[in-house]
Formats: sequence, structure tokens, C-alpha cells
Amino acid sequence: IIIDDGSTDDSRSIIETYEVASGRVREVLVVEGRIEAPNWAPSGDWLLVNGDGRLFCVPLSKPALEPVETGAAVKCNNDHGISPDGKTIILSSHHEGAGSQVYVMPVAGGEPMKVSPESPSWWHGISPDGTVLAYVAARGGSGGIDVYTLVPGQAEKRLTMGEGHCDGPDFSSDGSRIYYNCDRTGQAQIWGMTAGGSEQRQVFEDDFVNWFPHPSPDGRHLLYLAYPPGTAGHPADLPVALMLCDPEGGNRRRVRQFTGGQGTINVPCWAPDASAFAYVRYEP
Repeated sequence: IIIDDGSTDDSRSIIETYEVASGRVREVLVVEGRIEAPNWAPSGDWLLVNGDGRLFCVPLSKPALEPVETGAAVKCNNDHGISPDGKTIILSSHHEGAGSQVYVMPVAGGEPMKVSPESPSWWHGISPDGTVLAYVAARGGSGGIDVYTLVPGQAEKRLTMGEGHCDGPDFSSDGSRIYYNCDRTGQAQIWGMTAGGSEQRQVFEDDFVNWFPHPSPDGRHLLYLAYPPGTAGHPADLPVALMLCDPEGGNRRRVRQFTGGQGTINVPCWAPDASAFAYVRYEP
């Protein structure tokens, strides 16, 4: 399978799953070109990924890239997901030409409906009851990236206040907390807060540059991506590690190490039963 994105990137994308109890790695699909950001559908039998500005379904029983019809949204980035009831896809796209916006559409495909009030906005999480979206956005021309939540149709709520670049917000399994990464202490580390934005605190501290925390659906684990010390932003194609820890930051352990970064686990990627998670690694 070849994805032609018009770039000079000749890497291969390897979509894999990792089984937490056994450590078993399953190679799901190998794609020539750039595929990113797998979500695991609530039904448990397919993944949602993006590539070349489009979304694709990957059935786990017979892996292949099956295009998802996204209407006018043909410049999708890797910030997308599926509602807990499995009926809705949330996507981020910049096809309107004014920066990334957040849209929703039926999981079977269709014309997306914009829900973010301004651009740029990049979706990252949804509450377990499916009512609240978590995303990051830049407002007021400052260029700073902060965490926001939104109940579609209501006003957005800003949860961080420009203390650094904040990114990757994802809800805890009970919806009471949001985990995110922020560089307010000098480099990106994992932080947590209540779903309303209070009690913001760093979950742990180490020398690595840590991004994209994803709590497991059973509340037992926190998955995140660790970059080498000194990494700026969340670039692609670096030696990275997938890390697991307890929700409070204890028992941190490296479970996978490979070339990756941008595109590996940008969005929620756990299996609905919390037995495994999906990710993408890359090869030249």
C-alpha cells in the first residue's frame, strides 16, 4: 500500500499494537509513506488513522487502508478520534484555509460540521460520557498554545493560561481529570488537573521530553511518549520510547523503543478493554 503525500518522505509506517499483560507486539499493517495517529474504535475491531490529509479505517481482522469519506475536509491533520458510543468521528482539518478547526461527522463518513469557535484548534480528547471535547488552541494572536474544553454549542472554556506550550489533553477513565503535557518548567513534562482546570500539578519529573499522555480505560495505566533530553517540540523520526506508569506517575517503565515521534501516539489509542494500545513506528 502506497500513500503519495507529495513529499520527499520515503519512510515506511508500521502500525502495531502492544498487549500490556504479555508484552506481545502485533504488526498490524506496513505502509509505504506516512500514516499517523491510530485510534482504537470502541467496537474493538478497527483503527482510525490519517495520511495525506485523509482519514482511513483499518479493520483488524483484515488490515488495509479503507478511506473514510470526510466531505470537504481533505486536509485533516493527525488530531482525530471516535466518540465513546462509536457513532461520531471528531477530526481536525485546515481545509477552510484559516488554520486547523475541529469538526464532527458520522462514523460512516459524511460532511463534517465545525464545532470549534475559532482557529487554530486541534482536538485531542473526549470525556467518557461523550459530552465534552478537550483540545488545544491559540487565541488572541499570542501564538501560545493552551488547553480548552468545549460542550458543542456552548462557549469554550480555557483551562491553562499561557504558562508554557500545553498540548495533548486526554481525559481520565472516570472523566474527573485531564492529563496533558506542558513545558512550563523548561521542557515538556506530564501534568494533570481536574476536568474543570483546577489543581494543576506535574505528575512526575525526569530528564526526558514527555508528550501525549493517554490514560487507560480501566484507570490503571498512563501511556506517554518520551523524547530524548533537549528535544524541541514533538518532531518526527527520532529515537523515542513508549512509557507506561501508574496514574500518579509511579512505576514508570519503558515498553517499546524505536524511531518515531510525531504521528506515533498523538491521540487516544487504547483498546476499549484496556488490554492493549496501538501506535505507529517508522523505518527509512
